[in-house]
Amino acid sequence: MCTVGGPVDIDFDEGLKPKDYKCKDCGGSFSSLGKNIRCPTCGSDNCIAA
Repeated sequence: MCTVGGPVDIDFDEGLKPKDYKCKDCGGSFSSLGKNIRCPTCGSDNCIAA
């Protein structure tokens, strides 16, 4: 096995906080992580950060 560099020191809890979103189609509010946000209620991707 080949490795590059030393050990990785990352705290995965740091900076990975979900953002609050609101669906513009059904009006649902939810929290999510990631780039391709979809409403868990209706499946729409027409969501904005709240």
